[in-house]
Amino acid sequence: MKAMMLTKRGAALQLREIDDPVPTTGAVRVKVSACGVCRTDLHVVDGELPDIKYPIIPGHEVVGRVDAVGRQVANLKLGDRVGVPWLGYTCGVCFYCKNGQENLCDRPLFTGYTRDGGFATHLIADARYAFPLGEEGDDVSTAPLLCAGLIGWRSLVMAGDGKHLGIYGFGAAGHIIAQVARWQGRSVYAFTRAGDDAAQRLAQSLGACWTGGSEQTPPVPLDAAIIYAPVGGLVPLALRAVRKGGRVVCAGIHMSDIPSFPYRILWEERQLLSVANLTRNDGFEFFKIASRAGIKTETTVFPLDQANDALAMLRSGQLVGAAVLRP
Repeated sequence: MKAMMLTKRGAALQLREIDDPVPTTGAVRVKVSACGVCRTDLHVVDGELPDIKYPIIPGHEVVGRVDAVGRQVANLKLGDRVGVPWLGYTCGVCFYCKNGQENLCDRPLFTGYTRDGGFATHLIADARYAFPLGEEGDDVSTAPLLCAGLIGWRSLVMAGDGKHLGIYGFGAAGHIIAQVARWQGRSVYAFTRAGDDAAQRLAQSLGACWTGGSEQTPPVPLDAAIIYAPVGGLVPLALRAVRKGGRVVCAGIHMSDIPSFPYRILWEERQLLSVANLTRNDGFEFFKIASRAGIKTETTVFPLDQANDALAMLRSGQLVGAAVLRP
């Protein structure tokens, strides 16, 4: 198999040819047809997440087909089309697993971070954490749903049912969740980097009722705001934009330091929340919603060996929507 491998912190990914992996008990091997490029992949490459063991293959928005099955796998068979997300394994016995919070498991494994991911022609996945996708939708369009969509959905649920929703950072997750929110009948206010006309045009095309730079004030107080950009400085701005009793949800796995801010912008029962990972139930719920809402993803396709170019464009804010690698 071929893989784009990270050998040390901050290094460029290297195209390597390695032995085909063999699925162990409870696992399947997936032949990758598409893998989305997520901002978390940047955090892995840049060493911003702890305890990375090198070498590692990034990538956790994987769509492919099962081409080898380990022992004691009952839910998947050869040829099944599956999606492999960020959450790759949980222990099943810790307090959180036993209380319906497997996303907070004490001993998890994460695809593309603590186990090899989908920037490759093949990967091994725990069969319990691979979503059967059926045949609906093409692989490239589906790939961003495996993280940007899933984490976006969890963050939208945590934001509550308010009508006026702010989205800070209109990239892969933002443009997916804006479509869900509009399908639900909400008004979407899209905040982008100042002068990012392309992202604002995309937001407008997806039904946002207002677009502007992140430092601008929306025309009405927001019921909730979701922050997808990994910029801590957005937290005070979002708190100022929400109404009394409103919520601000931080949806990234990593964020730069949040600057100090006056208590008065948190007061009046505003809430500041974070989203951590996802549960399998999030996936089952979201894929039902995605089909009903008719979500369309905006993608730019790169060959596998151009993964570094895709990451560079994501880092510099040049992408509109999501990048997807094809082996």
